[in-house]
Amino acid sequence: MQTFQKPLSDEEEAYYLQMLKGNDVKQSEEARQILIERNLRLVAHIVKKYQNVEEDAEDLISIGTIGLIKAIQTFDGGKGSRLATYAARCIDNELLMMLRMRKKTARDVSLYEPIGTDKEGNEISLLDVTLSKQEDFAEMISRREDISKVRRLVTTVLSDREKEIITMRYGLLGEQELTQREIGEKLGISRSYVSRIEKKALLTLKKAFEDM
Repeated sequence: MQTFQKPLSDEEEAYYLQMLKGNDVKQSEEARQILIERNLRLVAHIVKKYQNVEEDAEDLISIGTIGLIKAIQTFDGGKGSRLATYAARCIDNELLMMLRMRKKTARDVSLYEPIGTDKEGNEISLLDVTLSKQEDFAEMISRREDISKVRRLVTTVLSDREKEIITMRYGLLGEQELTQREIGEKLGISRSYVSRIEKKALLTLKKAFEDM
């Protein structure tokens, strides 16, 4: 189980916040890192509220940490609030924004419009791959002929395991699309392992598609 360092005292927090806003770049970065590390317990505490959503705890911690980092970067102690109070709102907002985005993706995206559906709310499709020019690529693969190219690439550039998972995940054989959890149970592997294979396969498809 992951352990976190104990929170800073009020005096320590004030010291590092002052150092963070100083002119010494090295000291500022050191203070920023300490403030992040010593507030990760707060992230873990807030993530517990989301334990019933179908997301990996590590993913939630990562998203929550982004909210914490934003809080540290924008915190203004002159407004009278404590860093923990402000950071808690930022962490909550980051988690809620992520969940709303994934819910929207699950509702709006399907295999034919243009490339997949997110039944679990936490999947990465060709539209979601976090590389540059996502919008241009999404527009490009929305054309019917490009979907056909993607189908051909699945059989030529992926390993047997990647092809098997992508085929089941997006119903490429005309069968019902399966969730990562369902695929994991069928193949005897974990859902997170299915997710990693799927993500790698989609990145491979994207690169091969762009090289065509």
